[in-house]
Amino acid sequence: MVLMVVIWYAFLAAFPQVGPRVGKTPTDVWTYLSGSDSARTAIVSDLQITLRDAAIGFGVGMLAALVMAALFVTLPAVEQSFLPVAMLLRSVPLVALTPIIVLVFGRGLVGVTVLAAIVVFFPALVMISTGLRSASAQAMELVAAYGGSRWTRLRLVAVPAALPSVFAAARISVPGALIGALLGEWLGSGTGLGASLIRAIPTFQYNKLWASIAVVTVVSVLLYAIVGVVENVVLARFGPDAGRG
Repeated sequence: MVLMVVIWYAFLAAFPQVGPRVGKTPTDVWTYLSGSDSARTAIVSDLQITLRDAAIGFGVGMLAALVMAALFVTLPAVEQSFLPVAMLLRSVPLVALTPIIVLVFGRGLVGVTVLAAIVVFFPALVMISTGLRSASAQAMELVAAYGGSRWTRLRLVAVPAALPSVFAAARISVPGALIGALLGEWLGSGTGLGASLIRAIPTFQYNKLWASIAVVTVVSVLLYAIVGVVENVVLARFGPDAGRG
């Protein structure tokens, strides 16, 4: 947090053309948030919508990545068929896909969820697939020798071995889900902080603009830290090093 504040002040000092009317300091943001109940209420209300959109998109994206990664590992034909399409879609900028997504899924919650899920899905798919493939070959062969199917080997060996990769993907995906939700709200639903940020610019509400960005940044850092805490707890109990030490 201290580093972010230092970078904030350094940015404003490095670009003096961004005058005090437009460029707000952390002190200005704190004064704005602490001095007006209506300002806090408006930002918190928009933040709740954005967090809801990001949470649903994060859940859908991570679940889809887990399922698809499991299919990739157990059924190579699925990977050979789907992966080229996935890489092609990943190379298209999300801003360019947004109008099509909005046209297909609408301007409501479903469209925003799809955008947030897309941001989460692709990096999570790559990381989880790598984690599933890192399982011990000897352990996989042992389960197979006792008659375990490929799905049993996946459940008993590959999934526990992939837990570090799953949580690494989750840490990366939490800020990504917020970005996807903001983008969807900006170009799609017209609600939440994503739309509020855009409306603040033409109406010269620069205090609200900077305060909203600061709140989103702080929330993103906190969510990242929470995932890290959950990761430590889960890996201590169920990870590949569980029970050691």
